[in-house]
Amino acid sequence: MIRWATLCGLAGLLLATGLILDQGLAVVAGTLAAAGFGIVWASLLHLVPMAINARAWQLLLPGGRRPGLVVLTGIVWVREAVNGLLPVARVGGEAASYRLLRQRGVAAVPALASLVIDVTLSVLSQALFALLGVALLATRGGDGPVAQGLALGLVAAVAIAGLLVAVQHRGLFGPLGRLVGGLFGRRLAGLLGGERRLDRMVRQLYRRQARIIACVAWQLAGWVAGAGEIWLALYFLGHPVPAGDALIIEALAQALSSAAFVVPGALGVQEGGFVVIGGLVGLGPDLALALSLARRARDILIFVPGLLAWQAAEGRRLLARA
Repeated sequence: MIRWATLCGLAGLLLATGLILDQGLAVVAGTLAAAGFGIVWASLLHLVPMAINARAWQLLLPGGRRPGLVVLTGIVWVREAVNGLLPVARVGGEAASYRLLRQRGVAAVPALASLVIDVTLSVLSQALFALLGVALLATRGGDGPVAQGLALGLVAAVAIAGLLVAVQHRGLFGPLGRLVGGLFGRRLAGLLGGERRLDRMVRQLYRRQARIIACVAWQLAGWVAGAGEIWLALYFLGHPVPAGDALIIEALAQALSSAAFVVPGALGVQEGGFVVIGGLVGLGPDLALALSLARRARDILIFVPGLLAWQAAEGRRLLARA
């Protein structure tokens, strides 16, 4: 998997480089440079959706040892940094955040159950957010066939997410553990650890319908807040757009990046997507590529420190054990 992710990342890097060179490196760089320090402010705005997503996740965790919002925001920071920068097919961040939860005293089963449900609901909320973007694109007279095709794909994504919720509610990990045990022996199946207890916890959390609905609502708020980064970046790039256009770009670009989860950092996919989606709302290719590079700058400014802080904490923990 890592080898394939690396190859996909290299191919994406070549594609992104080709797109930038096609538009003219000096032109794209000049457009980006015009934003100046504004790119930093647009990047820092990402702290808001991270905190909102942490609040959504917090609703799923049982009381008692549930971490506070600041701590959970830090864990979300690490999770997004790992998924966004490392070749882990956007699942390594969940493993890192599970480890951090356990270090904060959260029991294994509640920690894993909350992560499973949080990721599942995020698929659902992102599909709903993308549908909102398609609806806004249709109302502004966007490309009809494109909007219809996107809408059909996203409706299918919502249906798949709903099916996944239903399967989890009926019990997923017990049958999975029996399957692994039958194929590889109970020793390996034991790695899943307490699959029946995990199924019970997942069902128990899904029964708290008010919290599930609130979690989806907070996640949607987080996706919408992410559109503020697009709006602010375009403002500093000298091309302010209506809030609806920023939401269209963010909704469709995020959906495209998630679909290309095997490509590290959605290299190439993000750049091509910004060019296509930007064209639907009237952005020129050079401006769309500059906007994509502004998003890359955000990844460096926000996610790299997250990785460094995580590794520093792990290093201190190892030294303390030694």
